[in-house]
Amino acid sequence: MEEMPERHAADGRSLSYAWFAGVVVVYLAIIQGLGRVAHAVWDSGDGVTTTRDVIINMWVPLGLAFVFTYGVVAYLGWWDPVLRDGRPVRRWVWVVPIILIVSIVVAIDYGDLADKDVTYVLALLVATQFVGWGEEGMFRGVGVTTLRRRGLTEGRVALWSSLVFGAVHLTNALSSGGQAVLQALAVSFAGYFFYLTRRASRGNVLNSVIHGMFDFAILSGSAIVLHQTGYAGAAAVILAYVVIAVVLLVGRHRIEPAPTS
Repeated sequence: MEEMPERHAADGRSLSYAWFAGVVVVYLAIIQGLGRVAHAVWDSGDGVTTTRDVIINMWVPLGLAFVFTYGVVAYLGWWDPVLRDGRPVRRWVWVVPIILIVSIVVAIDYGDLADKDVTYVLALLVATQFVGWGEEGMFRGVGVTTLRRRGLTEGRVALWSSLVFGAVHLTNALSSGGQAVLQALAVSFAGYFFYLTRRASRGNVLNSVIHGMFDFAILSGSAIVLHQTGYAGAAAVILAYVVIAVVLLVGRHRIEPAPTS
């Protein structure tokens, strides 16, 4: 299988590592800082148990972070390399998004969602898609494109884009303390899974949707009932991580397309 050439791969502005770091800092400042400002100005609740809380605590910061992300893409002129991926993987790698989708279906807390009104469910769906499209646009889109344009091998692109994705979640220590370290580690693995989904699907759409739905599934079991612990559906998420990790460990040498003669 030959790699599909990336159209206009050299078009658009360049972005140094330093400038990419600056873009990520602004992205985080919008989410963390503006989220706290919105919470204080509109006096929203501590969680996201009501539609109003979801809109204030999630829509405002995450929506603006989403706009900022794709504003950066537009400024750089990187629509094609961000939204399309011309570096395919072998077909068996489709097992990664398939396992993620199955875990989402299993992990969603249908019982608690059924007790909420439709507007709440829709608001949470939109909010989590802001997360999916924003983070995938920033880290699998802008991040991966930046690393590729700097000449890194695809293995290093996968490694560093995933580590950066995990590292930025250390900012959650502001609200969750030391637990953010474990979250950052788990997110790094998730970043690699989303990276492979991007390459398998030849674009940044499927991984963005799955990312958002993954967060929706998790929040459906932890956010509706404030401070809920021990939600059984969380086991599906953990199991998905383990199964994918084992599958990739076994097939790690057969991810890239077979060389052509």
